[in-house]
Amino acid sequence: MVEINRAQFLRGDWTASDVSQRPPWSIDESNFVTTCRGSKQCGDCITACPEKILISGRGSFPVVDFNLGGCTFCGKCVEACPVEAFDSTRDQPWALKANIKETCVSMKGVECRSCGEVCETEAINFRLVVGGVAEPVLDIEACTGCGECIGICPVDAISTINTGGSDYLIESD
Repeated sequence: MVEINRAQFLRGDWTASDVSQRPPWSIDESNFVTTCRGSKQCGDCITACPEKILISGRGSFPVVDFNLGGCTFCGKCVEACPVEAFDSTRDQPWALKANIKETCVSMKGVECRSCGEVCETEAINFRLVVGGVAEPVLDIEACTGCGECIGICPVDAISTINTGGSDYLIESD
């Protein structure tokens, strides 16, 4: 059974598929929204991000926009936070992994390796297909969920999936 929040219920998002991502090492959602002061009152994490991938989302709380680039997990957002909206003691910054959809042009016979070229952990590789174009293969264990592959994809065929519960995800606008 999928847990949905009140806003998702009111919008009819019964699958909880309309989600955005909080910055890395964010505390669980219910505590985050009561602890974080949002970008209208603070925004220190947004301005501290050297990759400029943090933006002001619903309720002026920070969210990650992977279309702007990937996260390097530098921790600057955590360091800049004047309140305790982050938990940097966790082993993993979040429970995200890449997800390559069927709309990938390589799976449709068009040569493209953009996602594999930007993947620093080499979690995305390409398997040769006899008489066809190499197709992407994702090593889920090697994927850090940095999101670098998302913005580079020419057809938006890559998204993230939450592999560890709903604590790190929020509804999107």
